[in-house]
Amino acid sequence: MTASVESRSSWVVALSALAILAIAYGSPLVVVVAMKQISADLHLPREVPALAASMAWFGTGFGSIFMGWVADRVGVRWTVMLGGAMIGLGLAITAHGSAWGLYLGQGLFCGLIGNAGINTPLLVYVSRWFDRRRGTALALISSGQYIAGMFWPSLLEIANARWGWQATATGFGVMIAALVVPMAFIMLRPPPTAMLEAGAAAAPPSGEKVLGMHPNLTMGLLAAASFLCCVPMALPQGHLVAFCSDLGLTHGATMLSVMLAAAFLARQFWGWVSDRIGGLYTILFGSAWQAVAMLAFVSTQDEVGLFTIAAAYGFGFSGIIPAYVLTVRQLFPAAEAGWRVPSVLFLGMGGMAFGGWFAGALYDHFATYAPAFLYGLVFNAANLVIIAALLWRYRRRQQARSTTTALDAA
Repeated sequence: MTASVESRSSWVVALSALAILAIAYGSPLVVVVAMKQISADLHLPREVPALAASMAWFGTGFGSIFMGWVADRVGVRWTVMLGGAMIGLGLAITAHGSAWGLYLGQGLFCGLIGNAGINTPLLVYVSRWFDRRRGTALALISSGQYIAGMFWPSLLEIANARWGWQATATGFGVMIAALVVPMAFIMLRPPPTAMLEAGAAAAPPSGEKVLGMHPNLTMGLLAAASFLCCVPMALPQGHLVAFCSDLGLTHGATMLSVMLAAAFLARQFWGWVSDRIGGLYTILFGSAWQAVAMLAFVSTQDEVGLFTIAAAYGFGFSGIIPAYVLTVRQLFPAAEAGWRVPSVLFLGMGGMAFGGWFAGALYDHFATYAPAFLYGLVFNAANLVIIAALLWRYRRRQQARSTTTALDAA
């Protein structure tokens, strides 16, 4: 039996990555929380700040492909340090007070260079420290987004009210850079060579078909499914505060925090589940839960009801993204993780970007968020079709292997 690569150091690394992500993921929330205020102060339609926030997601996903390649060659420590510094600069540019400042600060500096150097490179990096409890570890560190969502919205809302959104963005950027850069330098050391070799030995062979298809076709279907499930995922995360304000409710930021707090707690549960049932099953169950909660959002305008639905929504969607990472690690060779994981997650980030912008555009056209939620359900249904098809192929492969093993034993 091959010795496990996991150790106490694995969990120290995972917790360090979690702390960095919890800080860095606060950067796109600056625009999300202040969306209505930015729109009013700059005399811009809501679509503009919504698009800026979407560009941060898109830039993060697209930039992660290159940053993942760089991290494999120079080390994740340096991409994370660069990312932290660029987020600080990006938020200062965001505070310039113009549409181009929003787009450039969020899309290029916070997204394409900033969070792109932190998010996916850390997921791949931490996955190389684990084999037995990889799903649990990935669920833990990817919860950084939800820890950020638990704490930053309310604090940003208070800061906006006291100092204005521009001063808040600048000060928050300085804080992120001052914390992330030294943490990355001190805590993110390279995995031992023995661990990398052990992980490679357990990997699927390179060049073979995956689920009976060309490997790139299987990855393409996973990436398409990632895009489709992230379009509806972006709607509550990007527009819940504005949605509540339109209804005359005053606790939108708190509701967003509740939703992401539920997501954080549930993500640990989904990580435990994914280690037992695999990534594809976890995606299927999480996506189905997300669809039911999305439908519930358009069925009530009661504040207590919306708090309940927000918590349920957070519980459902929280396990989906790390399950994609786990699925890629289960189906493809470990040596290919550096480019396959960010490629799949890029489409997910693209879905988040498109979903956030599309909801803002639909709101500007219809003056209500109801059409956006309904369109989100359509994208969610398409995701379920693709995942169900991949899972059917996966089960056929497992049954064939079981039959072959039984015949060999006989």
